[in-house]
Formats: sequence, structure tokens, C-alpha cells
Amino acid sequence: MSAVADPYASAVTFAFGDSPELQDELLALVLAGRKTATCGALRDFGVHEPVPVVGRRDVVLDGQGRRAAVIETMSVEMKRFDEVDAGFARDEGEGDLSYDYWREAHEAYFARNGGYSPEMILVCERFRLVEVLDRNDTKRVNP
Repeated sequence: MSAVADPYASAVTFAFGDSPELQDELLALVLAGRKTATCGALRDFGVHEPVPVVGRRDVVLDGQGRRAAVIETMSVEMKRFDEVDAGFARDEGEGDLSYDYWREAHEAYFARNGGYSPEMILVCERFRLVEVLDRNDTKRVNP
């Protein structure tokens, strides 16, 4: 019997959010099809993960660090925080889907993760869910 190669062995891996609880909550929105967009501060890329690239497939981790899903980047735009529109905020899939909810939650997130400014540059990514991974498959867990 031969071992099957892991097609995502060299994929970028990351988790949405900054706590295990938020990581699980945001992952659930992705798996439900409600979250199809995300953003991060440009200043944070290159430290833990590269800037997304259209067509790249990334592995999303759950709050326990297990590989849970694969997403594919569909578009990437650089925008100031205060230039993000209601459509993008809705596609992030969080809370009541309103721009006001998005703004408040993201101001708080960025404030606790290096600082918030309305002029800060965000990497705004739209993606699609490609595959849901078996979190109990130890062959798929990053060391």
C-alpha cells in the first residue's frame, strides 16, 4: 500500500481571528458559506503569512490548530480602512452583516493587534471554499 501525497503540504496555513474561540467562529461562517471575504492589515503580512495571491489555495486552521478547510483566493485589493464598503463588510459574513457591525468589530480587532487607524491599509481578499478537510486526519495536521 502506498501513501497518498498531501496536495496541501506546501500550502500557506492560517487561522481567521486572534483567539481560538474567534478562529472557530469565523471558520464556521466559512464552512456555512456565509463568509467569503476577509481582510488584514498590510503591516502584518510577511511576518506570519504572505499577502494573498489570486488563484492560490490556502489551508484554514481551526481554533485547535487543526487543518479544517481549503480556500482559493478570487480577488485581492489594497484599501484604506475607511474605504471598505458595505458590500465587502457583508461578504465578511460576521454579526448582522452590516457595515456598522463590521467597522466596530474590525476597529477593536486591529486596536488589539498592533493599532487601528482609519487610514491604515488593508489587504481585502475574496475567496471561495474549495474543500472541507477531516480534522481528525492526523496526516493533514501541520507539525
